[in-house]
Amino acid sequence: MLRLCVYIRAQAMKRKHSIRTRMTVIFSLVLTAALIACLLVNTFFLENYYIRNKQTSLKETYEYLDSASAAERLTDEDFVDELNDICEANTISLFVMGADGKAMLTTVRDSAELQRELYEYVLGAESDNVRILEENDHYQVSVTADSPGGGYLKIVGTLDQGEIFAIRTAVEPLRESVQLANQFLVYVGCIVLVIGSFIIYLVSRKISEPILEAARLSERMSGLDFSVKFSEGKDEELELLGRNMNRLSEALERTISELKTANNELQRDIEQKDQTDRMRKEFLSNVSHELKTPIALIQGYAEGLQECVNDDAESREFYCDVIMDEAGRMNRLVKNLMTLNELEFGDEDMVMERFDLAGMIHTMLQAMQILFEQKGVWLVFNAPEPVYAWGNEFKIEQVLNNYISNALNHVDGDKTIKITLERREGHVRTGVFNTGKPIPEEDIERIWDKFYKVDKARTREYGGSGVGLSIVKAIMESIHQRYGAVNYENGVEFWFELDDGN
Repeated sequence: MLRLCVYIRAQAMKRKHSIRTRMTVIFSLVLTAALIACLLVNTFFLENYYIRNKQTSLKETYEYLDSASAAERLTDEDFVDELNDICEANTISLFVMGADGKAMLTTVRDSAELQRELYEYVLGAESDNVRILEENDHYQVSVTADSPGGGYLKIVGTLDQGEIFAIRTAVEPLRESVQLANQFLVYVGCIVLVIGSFIIYLVSRKISEPILEAARLSERMSGLDFSVKFSEGKDEELELLGRNMNRLSEALERTISELKTANNELQRDIEQKDQTDRMRKEFLSNVSHELKTPIALIQGYAEGLQECVNDDAESREFYCDVIMDEAGRMNRLVKNLMTLNELEFGDEDMVMERFDLAGMIHTMLQAMQILFEQKGVWLVFNAPEPVYAWGNEFKIEQVLNNYISNALNHVDGDKTIKITLERREGHVRTGVFNTGKPIPEEDIERIWDKFYKVDKARTREYGGSGVGLSIVKAIMESIHQRYGAVNYENGVEFWFELDDGN
């Protein structure tokens, strides 16, 4: 299967590169040929086009000048202004000489050279470097190359009223112009090639996409992935292939889905069994650990009594007290475990009722007053009016008893325990704060686990089993309410919330 997948992927990449490479080469050759054709046209035809364009400008100026001569307007101020604008726009130099040989009109300050060219034209003594482009009864158009770098295009002749004129314009160095134009074409061609490459990519992608899509679909199917479907193709053959592959994909997907469902159920059963075994082993280990010490103490002191290690009544009484304390510890542990088991497995119906939470706390604190006095604890609780809440009164009393007992066992420093009731957006929040050492942050989330103890020595000292907060967790989750613990600089607060009963 792996070899097939690799082979299909390689073939798809080969087709992809082959199609796109061929199209890129073809379009690039077409664009390159077009660029070369433009360069050749510039080289061989730009000069003639340039000359014809200049020649047209000169002839238009001549016609305008001839029409003015016929209307005898050559010396009119308006005409002269318009003529100067035309000559300036087309970089034309102009000189008109009357039949008497005097200058009538000129657009240049130094007209000696134009006048000389008129004399050469009249006398037929033009130089050898003149190439005649057009000639008739009225004018002659020619090109002169006065210097290696350039020359002039000029038109000389006679106007309607017999005036002799000379019009010329500078011809830029054609070779330099062609080179500049070709350079410009190269720049433009590069831009066109870049844009053309992008267009080629889009076109080739459009053409090759149906084929590549079929290749990708087959590749995904070979990897047991049937989420992708073949889209509708424009060609009948590709459309038929796509429909058949989609049907095959759906059939395989159904089969694989059924197999995966059965496998997931089997896996879940195995995981549940493993989790149950792990919880059972963990529970037995924790219970064994918690019962090992009191059983050993009971056994040891009972053997001491049996063997009459101490004959005095005071020693025997001490031995009996130890045995009774450890038996009581074991009894409390078993009761807590039974309570926790009932809560976790939902064996007990949770009856919700409205009760006075403040009154409950007052009653509990009065019953535990002697414990606060023995510990030297300063108790703070102020709730002058009833505070009603919704919950199971007996279970909430267990939660409060665990919180207050936990506070009594860990109070230190100023030896202050503060109980608060606070209404918050439809809830009543109860907090039990005691001064003392804060809980390490890494242990905050774990204190709710069964048998977890932050300070094992101190927990053993006051007879704790590590189950009390687990009972709180089970009770609060059974009524779907929030609970938690918060560290402060001088102590710890345990809290829980109930729905407001007011």
